[in-house]
Amino acid sequence: MTSETSETSGTGTAVETERGLVYGPSGQRLDLYRPDTASRPATTVLLWHGIGPDERDVLEPLAHTAATRGLLVLVPDWRSDAADGGRAHLLESLAFARKEAGGPGGDEESCVLAGWSAGAGAALGVAQRPEIAEGWRPKAVVGVAGRYDLPARTTGTAPLDDLAAGMAPAVPVHLVHGSRDTVLDPRHSRDLADALRATGRPVTFQEPDTDHAGVIMTEYDPAADRCVPTTAEHAVRAGWLLARTLAVAGARPEV
Repeated sequence: MTSETSETSGTGTAVETERGLVYGPSGQRLDLYRPDTASRPATTVLLWHGIGPDERDVLEPLAHTAATRGLLVLVPDWRSDAADGGRAHLLESLAFARKEAGGPGGDEESCVLAGWSAGAGAALGVAQRPEIAEGWRPKAVVGVAGRYDLPARTTGTAPLDDLAAGMAPAVPVHLVHGSRDTVLDPRHSRDLADALRATGRPVTFQEPDTDHAGVIMTEYDPAADRCVPTTAEHAVRAGWLLARTLAVAGARPEV
């Protein structure tokens, strides 16, 4: 495990990072990002990457940016090529966030569950089928550039099918999807937003001018066959919008 402190330009907020924390029996690891100025437990965000195995590093730019907004962000590795499609890894990381986030300064009672690409449907599935997490539901779900008509990696059922069967998430859902996404068409998020509104569930949908990688402050590098950080203006704007969305999803009521 390694740790470091860095600062995001323009915010004045230093972020402490701990890398390589083992989060469960599988031995998989996660990275933790937290603001060093938190005076009370920070809202915890568990942020799941997409279908590429063990790609927690891909979400570093977004996680770091979200931490400057006062959030404790946990980014675990998980493997979609595991025999169960990654279900055990995802649920192990969820158990860690629920039970251990208080140690590094998080608020276990105020956890936002978020995911990008394949991680988006996995996150929503937990809110729809809380029995897979001992009856627990997150404070909110943030789905990023996802698809919801395919089986979620956490539940094995499609979120839209579950919604049609009456299993609506009992928490707010926030959707962000790049308007120029050619990997997963933004209509997938639009369709989910429409379906949630039809059931009377609280939902927001934002469609920034970016693509599948840009929405998490990255760009796809064909040589590396993975997404890497970028300073492209469209990606930076989208990332800050998404970080704000995570903060809004986890905001506490004013006392």
